[in-house]
Amino acid sequence: MCYLIAKDIDKVGCYAIETEIGQHLASFKRKLSSEVNIRKIQLVTISRPSAYGEYEPYTFVDTEDEFEKKVKELSDNTL
Repeated sequence: MCYLIAKDIDKVGCYAIETEIGQHLASFKRKLSSEVNIRKIQLVTISRPSAYGEYEPYTFVDTEDEFEKKVKELSDNTL
């Protein structure tokens, strides 16, 4: 188990989704990276949120669709 997080580098907090390491995660992250402003949005895979206080507060989402929507909203707000 791991977490994929998305963070606007100029703002406090992030969105996070619990996921599994593997090809699906790599493909999902690659897809998101191609659709957002990667100069402003960090997409990072972490092992456990409590070890990465610099991304707090975390807003956890339940589905990939919801995560993708939130990441795109972050990107839209940075243009």
